[in-house]
Amino acid sequence: MSGSGAEGVKSVKRALDLLTLLGVNDEGLRVSELARQSGLAVSTTHRLLTTLESQGFTQCDPETSAWHVGRAAFTVGTAYGRRRNFIAPALPYLKRLRDQTHETANLGILDNDRLVTVSQVESRQIVRAISPPGGHTPVFCSGMGKSLLATWPDAEITALAERTGLRPMTPRSLTTLQAVLTDIAQIRRRGYAVDDEEHIQGLRCVAAVVWSPTGEPACAISISGLAARLTPERLEAAGAQVRDAARSLTEHLGGVPPEWPG
Repeated sequence: MSGSGAEGVKSVKRALDLLTLLGVNDEGLRVSELARQSGLAVSTTHRLLTTLESQGFTQCDPETSAWHVGRAAFTVGTAYGRRRNFIAPALPYLKRLRDQTHETANLGILDNDRLVTVSQVESRQIVRAISPPGGHTPVFCSGMGKSLLATWPDAEITALAERTGLRPMTPRSLTTLQAVLTDIAQIRRRGYAVDDEEHIQGLRCVAAVVWSPTGEPACAISISGLAARLTPERLEAAGAQVRDAARSLTEHLGGVPPEWPG
């Protein structure tokens, strides 16, 4: 590759890195903070941002000097949602689950060995969500991730653990393959998964799988909230609510679940 070609590729990557940072910071970021988080020079950061702005991918608030994702980035991003044709139909089910449980309802998929949240209806409680839309979570520390993994053969789960490792996020994270497989067996028996403060201390998540018309796991649906609210005594009832929501969404999509989850 020529020198100019290599520089062009590097600039594209840097621009995408900046868009990614803006995408997970709803309040926006100043140039200096973007430069610090991306490891770029302030002058380079500003040049890339203004180039993106000229195409509508970023915008700057003149009052705060904070940069935000622009309309063009939204347009491109929604194409992903349109391709995932279960996201829009899931919204009424997420809202209903939020209203039933008073917790944040989430929709997630597996992507590149991580759990990615693709849709969410926030609780009205103070602490709302484990991961915002577009955010990703290590799969073995995620309720939605583990519920999807439970549809895999144990050999494939083992291969994933060997590939990604079992890096703990909290003292309650699963750190051995045996602990993972024991948890997976429980998920298959009861039809829902629990993130028991395994990703963030003080937060729990309860999740279940949504099936596609081809009999494949399409996505997972969950609720997340403070462990003080999602107490051990409440988990069974919450699990049934989430499992029922997943079953209803599966039926709406024309999905074909296997014999389990119950």
